Amino acid sequence: VQLVESGGGLVQAGGSLRLSCEASGGTFSIYSMGWFRQAPGKEREFVAAISWSGGSTYYADSVKGRFTISRDSAKNMVVLQMNSLKPEDTAVYYCAARRGSYDTRRGAYGYWGQGTQVTVSS
Repeated sequence: VQLVESGGGLVQAGGSLRLSCEASGGTFSIYSMGWFRQAPGKEREFVAAISWSGGSTYYADSVKGRFTISRDSAKNMVVLQMNSLKPEDTAVYYCAARRGSYDTRRGAYGYWGQGTQVTVSS
């Protein structure tokens, strides 16, 4: 499955951004989806995940209450709505897919997008 992210950009602290990830080349409904991010000089970290059915979601503590992950199976798309953004949210955000249940571990995902840059200014 191929993944393409979009929606990144520059925003002031307190603002919002909506990241989208469009999947192609596979049966989208069997994949659980995740969002990860990587800041300069840091390891790629888990942000949010959603089950293949969309019925379960999971968030990193750092984004809980501010970010929302959702999926639209009709459009083969997963969305990360990011509100109340902080400078520490600045990173390249990656969409990832895996067959089966969702997971928070980077190594559990076999498919990755190319990433989209999110920059939050103070």
